[in-house]
Amino acid sequence: MNKIVCVGRNYVEHIKELNNEIPSEPVYFIKPMSCVKEEINLVDYSPMHYEGEICFLIGKQLKVGFGFDFTLREIQNELKKKGLPWERAKAFKGAAVFSDFVEFNNIEDLGLEVYKNKKIVQKADVSLMIYKPEFLFKDIDKIFGLYEGDIVMTGTPKGVGVVKKGDEFEGRILEKGEVIVSKKWIVK
Repeated sequence: MNKIVCVGRNYVEHIKELNNEIPSEPVYFIKPMSCVKEEINLVDYSPMHYEGEICFLIGKQLKVGFGFDFTLREIQNELKKKGLPWERAKAFKGAAVFSDFVEFNNIEDLGLEVYKNKKIVQKADVSLMIYKPEFLFKDIDKIFGLYEGDIVMTGTPKGVGVVKKGDEFEGRILEKGEVIVSKKWIVK
């Protein structure tokens, strides 16, 4: 893997949930590979929010997986007020975890579900995205370049919330309503 390109504000209901404005063009930020971990570990200096996302691994064969874009929401809000970059809130150690990446048939048929302590908290699909994956791939490639091993996180649907020690999360990617990949984590 090389870089992770994240799409901000790509689901209308999540934009409303956080009282943000709908963007006139895609909002992008980068997560470094150093933020990827296998486990979910809380930081000891700020509350952490989960944001489940449909993610794509760029390669000869495009693959899909589930990912969490963890956010230190209080820090992010302060940075946004000051007009500063979000990296402190989005690119910290452990700010991303991923399932395996698998093959799929049709990008329009993809969706996600997030379960927190066995209760569904996020559910969405590609049809709810403002900017669809094919557009994002072309736009990101034009701006940053997209290379084999890069990951594109396509944005967060509504239903985000606080992560607590001991929480059990399961992220699922579905195609035509059938689970094609899932992963469980217990927060440490």
